[in-house]
Amino acid sequence: MIRRFGVPPQRDIRYRLRPGAYAILMRAGRILVTHQAAPVPEYQLPGGGIDPGETPLQALHREVREETGWRIAAPRRLGAFRRFVFMPEYDLWAEKLCTLYRAWPARRLGEPTEPGHRALWLSPRDAAALLGNAGDRHFVSMIAGSP
Repeated sequence: MIRRFGVPPQRDIRYRLRPGAYAILMRAGRILVTHQAAPVPEYQLPGGGIDPGETPLQALHREVREETGWRIAAPRRLGAFRRFVFMPEYDLWAEKLCTLYRAWPARRLGEPTEPGHRALWLSPRDAAALLGNAGDRHFVSMIAGSP
């Protein structure tokens, strides 16, 4: 059974499964996060949806590069969680199946190419407090040894 974070699904809504891959990237005791300005300003772990024909690891590499400007190395699966949300940018209700990886930021390639994203290095405590969803906060707290 995959743990659910956030609000439970509503019975009168049809959710579309949206698998995604997300990374916890640590360097010098800090975690690389992305701040997405729209549709709602939010701090997030870098990552996102797996496109048709992509493997989870291909999606992870692509999404981290787009949202942070960093190339990653040695991804290792940590676990997964589900959350049920409305995604206004796609106008759909989604069951997000989020797979989390621990990876190493190997090389900065430049600025994020994803519009409205800004990459930031935060302390584990700040990241755990600011991340926009409880599943991300849970996994960051596990990695960082926070309560």
